[in-house]
Amino acid sequence: MSAYWYQNCMRFPHANDTPDFEMPQTNSFDLLLRNARFRGGQGLQDIAVSQGRIAAIGPDLTGTAILEEDIGGRLVLPGLVDTHIHLDKSCLLCRCRDAGGGLKGAIAAVSGLKRAFTVEDVYQRGARTLERAITQGTMHMRAHVELDPLVGLRSFEAMKRLKRDYAFAIDLSICVFPQEGMTHDPAVEQLLAQALAEGADLLGGCPYTDADPSLQMERLFALAVAHDVDLDFHLDFDLDPSWSHLEEICRRTVAAGWQGRVAVGHATKLAAIDDAALERMTALLAEAGVGVTALPATDLYLNGRDRKHRAPRGVAPVHLLADGGVTVSVATNNVLNPFTPFGDGSLIRMGNLYANLMHLGPERFGDCLDMVSTTAARLMRIADYGIAVGAQADLIVLDADDETDAFGGLATPLMGFKRGRKSFVRPAATLVR
Repeated sequence: MSAYWYQNCMRFPHANDTPDFEMPQTNSFDLLLRNARFRGGQGLQDIAVSQGRIAAIGPDLTGTAILEEDIGGRLVLPGLVDTHIHLDKSCLLCRCRDAGGGLKGAIAAVSGLKRAFTVEDVYQRGARTLERAITQGTMHMRAHVELDPLVGLRSFEAMKRLKRDYAFAIDLSICVFPQEGMTHDPAVEQLLAQALAEGADLLGGCPYTDADPSLQMERLFALAVAHDVDLDFHLDFDLDPSWSHLEEICRRTVAAGWQGRVAVGHATKLAAIDDAALERMTALLAEAGVGVTALPATDLYLNGRDRKHRAPRGVAPVHLLADGGVTVSVATNNVLNPFTPFGDGSLIRMGNLYANLMHLGPERFGDCLDMVSTTAARLMRIADYGIAVGAQADLIVLDADDETDAFGGLATPLMGFKRGRKSFVRPAATLVR
């Protein structure tokens, strides 16, 4: 059997890492994908899957499989990875059309609704968004969930149900965080600790909404270390370069020994600083091992409103951070709510939007695809991710035959295989003459 056997598949340590993959001793597989194309332009390849992992890659593989699928030369990518989304407050437009615009208006509008959230309500709205994302090719997702006395643990309980019910198609990681401050009310920290004890995967933070941002960071790092979980902060969400919490996050990360386990979302101040300051911050982030996620739809919609028709882009230039050794991603953030009244769950569309506003041409399309797949997986510390023998068999098939067409043309995902099992199908459009 001709194949490219696994040698140096990149590993990212994680507490939930799977046992070592055992190569099948026969040519009998769970799945055989025939005539696939990969990024990079090599000829047609087959992909064999056993035990949820890629067992062999090569042209004209011999063997049998429970499911064999000829995908006709279409492009295969790793399942997409959304590092930052708010399922709990998605699909709220019908309840707050007059939020007033801007970040403060959006926070106030959702805050006014949270008291009435029920577990079933959050579940149904979250499921609607989750299903859209799944059929757009997303197979790993970090859901940021608000905890405070207004909503209690109801949204968190809904996320746990979603995590369980959609595990056949997506791995949902639950990040609990205090959207509206933490240090003013001891009950908030108690809710965070309770959620961690009841299955939350990691902690988030939002220092810029807290009366004491530094104390919030201190308390969240202490909680994370005590519970041995990662951290993902909402940070520096404006275009005023005169102050920032990013350096303090880097300092606290190193002091806690949490390098590689801390990420920040937004960080839009990075779009407002000069070249020298950006170079310095890139070096600090890389040294501290702090990842950065750009959220282009929300950041474009909410930032720069005071500039009217002269509004700046207001999105962190994460491709430049990546060039300096920082782990980065591009993600969704909000869908159909006052923070972002748009969205269809497509990470390819989000990466495409980022490329447009950053003036990135075909020479960087591959980098942008990485930011919604393999490097996003690295930010979430997902082990063995990508298309390589031994890697997780999380695969999507796009209606395109090369990455330039797929990314530039927003190709539709036609089907997905989660751990080697078919998880969704979207038939290609057909003209009827």
